[in-house]
Amino acid sequence: MKILYWILIPIGAYLIGSLNFSIVLSRVLLGKDIRKHGSGNAGATNMTRVFGWFAGVATLAFDILKAILAMWIGKKLFGEPGVCLAGMGVMLGHCFPVFYHFHGGKGIATGAAVGFMIDWRVGISIIVAFLICALISKKVSVGSIIAAIWIVPSTCFFAPQPYLIALSVFAMVLAVSRHKENIKRLIAGTEPDFRAGKGGK
Repeated sequence: MKILYWILIPIGAYLIGSLNFSIVLSRVLLGKDIRKHGSGNAGATNMTRVFGWFAGVATLAFDILKAILAMWIGKKLFGEPGVCLAGMGVMLGHCFPVFYHFHGGKGIATGAAVGFMIDWRVGISIIVAFLICALISKKVSVGSIIAAIWIVPSTCFFAPQPYLIALSVFAMVLAVSRHKENIKRLIAGTEPDFRAGKGGK
């Protein structure tokens, strides 16, 4: 039975992660495909830039909830290994959704959920790291990259279990790699400051 958990949990979590709410919300409620607007990224930040705060916050909430659901199911079925497998699967699904031609988000919202499911203190610490760096730099990408990196040392400090550390490293590598274009623009000095759409401040 345990062998099945190693197979079914990440597959199920991947499918849950593939439910990309930025694409659903932009198509159903707004009549546009978010991937064809702004930066082209199917995530909460681009939704906020293009359609405003309500669309961005709604996307963020749904993306966090789907990740928590997947990892909660994984934990109930298989304990700590289940959290790890589900966390990896849901992040991969979010970034490379099978339902949307593998063109998804950058894993920050689901990464935040991973942090809270590892340990609530890890979740709080990466949110604080994100807010401080994003506010100082005025760039969401800077806050996102620093928060993604910070999940590993905070997990090692607050929840030093092998499966959870492995999950934190996976989350960091995936999220940072998804920001490679942002990193190039930051180095070149061309990364734009964050601005919300629809007249958002």
